[in-house]
Amino acid sequence: MKYALLSTNPATKATDCLVVGVWTKGKLTAQASDLDKAIDGAISRVVATGDISGKVGDALLLHPTAGKAKRVLVVGCGDEGALDARAYRKIVSGAAKAILKANAKTATFTLAELAIKDREAAWAVTMLVQECENCCYQYDSTKSKKKPSYMLTTVNISTPKGAHSSTMKEAMKAGNAIGIGMSTAKELGNLPGNVCTPTYLGETATKLAAKYKSISTKVLSEKQMQRLGMGSLLSVSAGSKEEAKLIVMQYKGSAKAGSKPFVLVGKGITFDTGGISLKPGGAMDEMKFDMCGAASVIGTMNAVAELGLKINVVAVVAAAENMPSSTATKPGDVVTSMSGQTIEILNTDAEGRLVLCDALTYVERFKPRTVIDVATLTGAAVATFGDQTTALLSTHQPLADELLGISQDTLDFAWQLPLWDEYQPLLESNFADIANIGGPRAGTITAACFLSRFTKKYNWAHLDIAGTAWMSGAQKGATGRPVPLLVEYLRRQKA
Repeated sequence: MKYALLSTNPATKATDCLVVGVWTKGKLTAQASDLDKAIDGAISRVVATGDISGKVGDALLLHPTAGKAKRVLVVGCGDEGALDARAYRKIVSGAAKAILKANAKTATFTLAELAIKDREAAWAVTMLVQECENCCYQYDSTKSKKKPSYMLTTVNISTPKGAHSSTMKEAMKAGNAIGIGMSTAKELGNLPGNVCTPTYLGETATKLAAKYKSISTKVLSEKQMQRLGMGSLLSVSAGSKEEAKLIVMQYKGSAKAGSKPFVLVGKGITFDTGGISLKPGGAMDEMKFDMCGAASVIGTMNAVAELGLKINVVAVVAAAENMPSSTATKPGDVVTSMSGQTIEILNTDAEGRLVLCDALTYVERFKPRTVIDVATLTGAAVATFGDQTTALLSTHQPLADELLGISQDTLDFAWQLPLWDEYQPLLESNFADIANIGGPRAGTITAACFLSRFTKKYNWAHLDIAGTAWMSGAQKGATGRPVPLLVEYLRRQKA
């Protein structure tokens, strides 16, 4: 998709579809009013009939007989003066879907000109482009008949008068990059487990390094991990014929001496049966999404490279398949992690923390500024927050505060849970330094408590995306979250 800022009056732009807004009570936005004059009052007439109320989510496609636009999409924007960020996202997403359905090749949006009471124009441009990319994604990789490509190829964006051109261009570029990163994450998440194996994830990361000179990738084998002492990670792949991989991607955006990297760590369980602690069969197919933490980290690196950020970033993916077999790790087994801490595995379905803890120890070598791990870790996070909010836990409150603020800015919502020492005794073991589960209560917190024991040497935050990484039911599929949150966090950092 090509995006461009419009320097002329939208009403005079030849386009397949021109998008304008209307407020409730039949009041046209300034852009709609300007266009209405050019198309002989067509918008005023449909508003007068009540065919569109102006309510957020309303949309009506017109085919005017005058003017330069072949189609006009009129969208409801709610009460004038009350348009907020959430409503704006709903509006632009709905508009993008309507345009794609209409088979328009070019579209011109005036929605970024609207006043959003809690956001600036640059944010509006970023969100508009991001949602256009998001709506254009469609999965057909494992279908015999490929879906026809959407006809839309060019989107023009009209911005408020006086808006700084370079700022708007940067905002447009950010939205495009975030959308690309989300599509990368969604594609990896949606692929079935017999295709998207740990090896496939490594190949994907290697291809990104071939595409972007700023990225280098290495993929560690099980033998290399054995030499590093990663007994915890390797205990998860022990029952599978698929070899585990530790994927290390390094993005070099800063040549500044001593510029320490920001590190992302992703859980990459490409299929999770639960191992010997076997999961029930219902909805087990969705356990192909258990690598969405890895997918979001790889998608974020794709976006970072697209943006050419002037910082250094390292992404580490701990990839494995969790299967039951005669060689699988058993409940009650004790393994030794890379850190030297021993772990009693009480439940083999609590495997995400077992691969992450060795990856979190491994990243110490980079002397990171911050470390953020991303994982579909606990059902307790789903029970707490549903599919709307990512659970956030951290040992460094300034980092947690920054991520919480950005989550509100990006609408990629997260909420903090406590990580208090009072929860740590729940992980005590009679036979090892630590148990891998903490009992039936506070599951998201005790999982983070487990991980915290491997993060003493840096500032760390944990994002449990078990509820937000994918949707179930008729809309089943990966969401691409939390790529927007991660990309915006990295955009705000300096070398």
